[in-house]
Amino acid sequence: MATYLISEATGWDLVPPTVLRNGPFGPGMAQLWVDVDETVDLQALARSEHPDLRRMAVLDAVVNNADRKGGHLLPTPDGRVYGVDHGVCFSTEDKLRTLLWQWRGAPLTEEAVEVLTRLRSELADGLATVLHAHLTRREVRRTAERVDRLLASRTYPYPSEDWPAIPWPPF
Repeated sequence: MATYLISEATGWDLVPPTVLRNGPFGPGMAQLWVDVDETVDLQALARSEHPDLRRMAVLDAVVNNADRKGGHLLPTPDGRVYGVDHGVCFSTEDKLRTLLWQWRGAPLTEEAVEVLTRLRSELADGLATVLHAHLTRREVRRTAERVDRLLASRTYPYPSEDWPAIPWPPF
């Protein structure tokens, strides 16, 4: 739910609409079903320069996604790409693991800098309060710090040397 809220705050619409619901086993979240284009080669897509993936690389850095696999990319018939399965995000330790390293060290796009600047402002205002319903105060603070780091460097992050860069299995 928290990754969806961050995605919505960016305006990038990278995570399918997500809501909280009570079910037979208690509270949980549900996402809108996304019909995918099954003709898309996920390995080729994951290595591509698709603009939604470039944005997703930024989103993953913000939420500290430790599990961005190829199977978590949903290409749609209209050419969009959504990201799903954000269950391993928001750790207070840096654990970014993703297949989307093709931009490592590259300058952030002007769009990304503008979006991150706006996101940082929203985190200082009401968005942090909304996130506290789903995350600890420390997790929200560390999220803001990751945004600050991205804005200070204005570059896509490099993989950590202390943590495996790519989740296993990658697809």
